[in-house]
Amino acid sequence: MNNNIIDKIESLPPLPQTILDIEKFREKNEKEVFELLKIIEKDALIVSTLLKVSNSAMFGFRSKVETASKAINLLGIDFTISIAIGGSVQNLLKANLSPYGINSDDFMRASNLSTTLASFWLTKVSTDLKEELVLPALLQEAGKFILADIIDSEDKSKEFKKFISSGKTIAEAEKELIGITTSEVTASIFKHWNLSDNLINVIEFVDLIDKCNEKYLSKTKILDVIKTICNVLDPFSKNNIKKGLAKAKKYGLDTKSLNLAIKKVEDRLLDE
Repeated sequence: MNNNIIDKIESLPPLPQTILDIEKFREKNEKEVFELLKIIEKDALIVSTLLKVSNSAMFGFRSKVETASKAINLLGIDFTISIAIGGSVQNLLKANLSPYGINSDDFMRASNLSTTLASFWLTKVSTDLKEELVLPALLQEAGKFILADIIDSEDKSKEFKKFISSGKTIAEAEKELIGITTSEVTASIFKHWNLSDNLINVIEFVDLIDKCNEKYLSKTKILDVIKTICNVLDPFSKNNIKKGLAKAKKYGLDTKSLNLAIKKVEDRLLDE
């Protein structure tokens, strides 16, 4: 790994106590709403992010969501955890994403779409899979904050964008120019923060499926499909949906449920 990337990761601030508490809560077999609320209410940033997401057109709740308690009840525990951790991670990784041609709002929108698609799709497939993959679906692109900083500091932004415009995938451009992909960097960040091994392992080889451990392969393939459809440069474009469905078919995944989930998300996007 590039020494600059290692230095960037090792210099990251520690996760706030609230996130550590949420991570412990997430690993429990029995989860109670009141306990999650008690943790979240200690962090004003998380509450603010939760309310912002809850009141977005993506969810279309009939009345304005004004309290964390109402947000948790409407979104559900798993979705709430994902938003809480995702917002905090993005805040800690602050960086200019211009090498990718996007800003932090674009990134968060694509991440939220990923979580929504994962939830709708996997609800029809397996409750256990849904609970396990909603969070990694949201967080799997976090490494882009580190890579964007490296690309910019090494004055490689023009070259990187040229690779993308030539038809290379983002992962191909990252590998060729920096020698490492987003999924690998994301996994390294989460190792640095001592997050769960499962979260790390299902993400690490999303961009390098052929190298993925058989134990995590089926879950990593699901994340790859979600990442393809919710590509940060153009999430839910017709082309990216087509590519994602083709991957799902190739991987032997449930394309019927995926198609229904895509349609459901598209219907919500019409209200944005």
